[in-house]
Amino acid sequence: MSRRKLAAGNWKMNGLRAHLDEARALAAAHPAPSVGVLLCPPATLLAPMAEALKGSAVALGGQDCHAAPKGAHTGDIAAAMLADAGASHVIVGHSERRADHGETDADVAAKVRAAWQVGLVAVVCLGETEAQRDAGETLGVIGAQLAGSLPDGATASNTVIAYEPVWAIGTGRTPDRDQIAEVHDFLRRAVPDAATMLLYGGSVNPANASDIFAIANVDGALVGGASLKADDFGQIIQALERA
Repeated sequence: MSRRKLAAGNWKMNGLRAHLDEARALAAAHPAPSVGVLLCPPATLLAPMAEALKGSAVALGGQDCHAAPKGAHTGDIAAAMLADAGASHVIVGHSERRADHGETDADVAAKVRAAWQVGLVAVVCLGETEAQRDAGETLGVIGAQLAGSLPDGATASNTVIAYEPVWAIGTGRTPDRDQIAEVHDFLRRAVPDAATMLLYGGSVNPANASDIFAIANVDGALVGGASLKADDFGQIIQALERA
């Protein structure tokens, strides 16, 4: 089965208006990519980045959303607000949200439903800690997160799954090919729609991207630090196009 591919960049809590030049440079360098390209900047840059990317092939995404459509939730952002700012996607369940904000699988599932209600594609993140990996619990943890975080109704058109081992995020460490393949093969069997894109995330960079994209059932990447620079992220996009 032929599946779509996606290179998604998560800027996390990085970026000011001056950094919009990197987004413009990326769009100019890749006017017609053969794979999907997505940038998820901090909320303060969503609207200006939407303007900077207007007419380009680069899609825009948020980094999180609240489960409620509106209300007294100071500091939070509703899914409809992301869509109103120009986003087509939203990341939910990232390990940093789960760890720093205590988000549960049920919380993530509620956010996924909120995203779907306004037409956003939910990029649902899953991943095990180093202790869980060392204890041989990886597939059990990933399976439980998938079951708890993905509501009924998930399809390839409204959901992307990103496997991000917590111990590999921002550490410069990556799992070996067999470890990545094991999880992605498991996810391919477990997702409700076999056409759902499965991304790998965790210290993806221009040097290792080609090797990662050569692994079966890896349909792209959720990239952190390497997405902040147009040249670095551009090399990852090119590696995905060649895969």
